Amino acid sequence: MNTATSNLDVSVENPGGLQRRLTIRVPQADIEREVDARLKKVGRTARLKGFRPGKIPPRVVRQRYGGQVRQEVLSDVIRSSFSRAIQQERLNPAGGPEIEPIEAAEGGQEFAYRATFEVFPEIEIRPLADLSIERPVVEITEADIDNMIEKLREQRAEWRSVERKADEGDRVVVDFVGTIDGEPFEGGKGEEVPIVVGAGQVIEDLDKGLKGLAAGDSKTVKVKFPKDYPSEALAGKKAEFQVETRRVEEKVLPAVDAEFAKLFGVEEGGLEALRVEVRKNMQRELDERLKTSAKTRAFDALLAANEIPLPRALVNDEIRRLAMDTARRLGIEDPQQLPSVERFEPAARRRVAIGLLLQELIRKNGIELDRARVQRRVDELAAPYEKPQEAAQIYRSSRELMAQVESGVLEDQVVEFVLGQAGTVEKPMTFDEFMEP
Repeated sequence: MNTATSNLDVSVENPGGLQRRLTIRVPQADIEREVDARLKKVGRTARLKGFRPGKIPPRVVRQRYGGQVRQEVLSDVIRSSFSRAIQQERLNPAGGPEIEPIEAAEGGQEFAYRATFEVFPEIEIRPLADLSIERPVVEITEADIDNMIEKLREQRAEWRSVERKADEGDRVVVDFVGTIDGEPFEGGKGEEVPIVVGAGQVIEDLDKGLKGLAAGDSKTVKVKFPKDYPSEALAGKKAEFQVETRRVEEKVLPAVDAEFAKLFGVEEGGLEALRVEVRKNMQRELDERLKTSAKTRAFDALLAANEIPLPRALVNDEIRRLAMDTARRLGIEDPQQLPSVERFEPAARRRVAIGLLLQELIRKNGIELDRARVQRRVDELAAPYEKPQEAAQIYRSSRELMAQVESGVLEDQVVEFVLGQAGTVEKPMTFDEFMEP
């Protein structure tokens, strides 16, 4: 619809917080002119039984199509006038408006409606130099490599039957039947179930009852399920388990030698080559974790220093995205099976707040996306695939995938900018302290 270039008749109210309410008035004569123009256009092309094309009387066209055309005109008027109004009043909506038509007095000369919406907050970020961000300092030592090799030995451990009583760290293979008040319960029966004594694989009372068993032993173990047990039907209940021991097994670790190194793809160089490879893998994992930690600590510092009001519309949108991601990840098709909306609220608020702060930092400091860095990131993402060049091409040909890569790179650039400006406090940490807090 063609509208005048003069200012609209707009009044602005601030009901509170980020909410704004516009009352917009458009001359009724403008609307009637547009309705008449569209009806004439319809009359030239419409086909009605009993009339030749282009020869339908205007009165009949209005009777047949007038209501529909008027609704289309009003919809276009609202859309175009709202767009002009927010530009005229220099407002920045954070979500779509709720439209409420205002009933006109009989013979009124104006069409009026109210539009209620939230605006983006005005953000004044505190100087980054005032921030203090803790920076872990971690070095990989020879002892760390020794510990990692022990973990690799554990992964390749074998279990060997022994003729003795089970001790801590041994594995018992048992049949069991659990009852509550003499009645079996769902999930309380098992056959040939391997359980490592003291590893916390079963509830504490049952775990303790397995120590000292030998092959062929039978035992009744009394247990009490914890009050926070995942199954509500069992939480806090007392039960008995009748346990029959099939066998007791002890763990046998492989020797650390050249054959052990070959298990992990190190064909030459033996143990020393394995240690070099282990250090490389540990360093790669450490670097990635340090990068993630730096980003989290930078975000935490920004949020702590800059409390900003959040548009409810943006938070609700983020909650919906988190819920959809959760459903996709868990394979949930029924929305009723998703956690309650309240569970997503804290994460959604954090994401929205971080997003607004990053946008302001980008705008205020003129941070531009590093295109060369984007291309390197694509190559890194494609590298693990069997055909990296084809994988990279798939990324580059997908607007959606490239948007994700670009967003991640720009976020990294902003984080690096923040860390470069903020004050940092170094905190020495061991590899295990940092990787497994």
